[in-house]
Amino acid sequence: MNQQYARKEFLKLTALANAALLAKPLTLLANTSIPDQANVLFYKKGAAAYEVLRKGFNKRINKFPQVIALAKNTAGVVEAVQYAAKNNLPVTIKSGGHSMEGFSCNNGGMVINLSKMKATSWGANGQLRVQPGCTLAELYNALFSKKRYLPGGSCGSVGIGGLTLGGGYGLLSRKYGLTCDSLLEVTMVDGRGNIVNSAPDPELLWACRGGGNGNFGVITEMKFRTYAAPATMQSFRFRAFKTDPARMRNITEQWFGITQDLPPACFSALVLSAKTAYILLTNVAAHTAEVTKAVQQFTRLTDKQTASKAVSLAQALKVFYAEDQPLFFKNASAGLYKSFDDISGYINKVLEITRNTPGMIYQVNTLGGNIQNPEAEKGSAFPHRAYGYFSELQTYWETETQGNRLLQRFQAVQDIFAQNNISAQYRNYPDSNFKNWEHLYYGANYERLQQVKKKYDPDNRIQQEQSVRI
Repeated sequence: MNQQYARKEFLKLTALANAALLAKPLTLLANTSIPDQANVLFYKKGAAAYEVLRKGFNKRINKFPQVIALAKNTAGVVEAVQYAAKNNLPVTIKSGGHSMEGFSCNNGGMVINLSKMKATSWGANGQLRVQPGCTLAELYNALFSKKRYLPGGSCGSVGIGGLTLGGGYGLLSRKYGLTCDSLLEVTMVDGRGNIVNSAPDPELLWACRGGGNGNFGVITEMKFRTYAAPATMQSFRFRAFKTDPARMRNITEQWFGITQDLPPACFSALVLSAKTAYILLTNVAAHTAEVTKAVQQFTRLTDKQTASKAVSLAQALKVFYAEDQPLFFKNASAGLYKSFDDISGYINKVLEITRNTPGMIYQVNTLGGNIQNPEAEKGSAFPHRAYGYFSELQTYWETETQGNRLLQRFQAVQDIFAQNNISAQYRNYPDSNFKNWEHLYYGANYERLQQVKKKYDPDNRIQQEQSVRI
């Protein structure tokens, strides 16, 4: 597969790598030699490549690791982890750099950057091996060339590593399950620099299916089950304008009721902003009576409706690839729900803040379908399959000085959910302000994940602000 970097800036690294090392030789500690550069390149502050590599997708997050290890292969990851251990450096892991709270970087430690590790290779029975730095856009290109599909997210520049390890949901998850449900095997460098494989240890695979973001080691390869790709996807969009509080609440309540009857081939999202309600409905199967009914109901509920033609899945997904350049934003899980009843008593307070905060979005997405497969629940650390809906709160701004007020408003909404006993949050949309995050993300599985952590990272080498504790 093409080994270029996911962002245009990374193209600079080829020219910068040798010059940076010559101009700024890495001398962390005098008693530790630098590993061979054939497998991993090291950068410290002052090198031009360091500035490119340390940045993530969220411009709000600004961290400065002591050293960045740009790994080329599994051997390079081993060398990086061993080097960090000798120098007593905490390690965080970056594949695509889309951690919404910047958990793929740190201050004063080592970041192992996996963006060069993006190879794919096909095996028997449609199985696919993927390195964690492969972005979804690159992965989908590889899959669609074989008319195959792996359920994943919709943002093209997200790395498959972080997406999978936290669960991974997207437009087709109701049909095929979470991304982690298709994970068959992982190769990992543990916290002491040992290469391990999940084949002899089902507990490691269980933990990496929804509980593995930067917790136990550095995943260097994943093997997935893939599926025959649906031939087409059709999208329907519905908009309601200048909504008053009563209408916005009614649209929200009606949306929950309508989406409870959607077939698994459909996905829907409700997106609420200052005075506009937007509904997305997608379908990758035949236009059944259930789909027709939902379209008619959404049409009566809103002011403007548009429908795309049914186009190839490859073409349809590109519409959702989203912005691939860094932004100022905060985007976090705002609770998983079973129905509108879970939020009916206080949703007016949430909508009031949303309506009066330009730049803020409250969004609810459908789960359910094959995400609720009982066998998948047994085989993964993802604990929230009983919930039919996942909500997220978003806010965006243009300049750094605009952030404080929006972040205060954001926290006010999160406080409403916390005060009303929302007890489940999605790990891939973390919030650094969550209290009791261990059980919000992992539920009753947290203690079991701690045992995996003790086995593979007893020194707590691999860590970030909300990693599993020993």
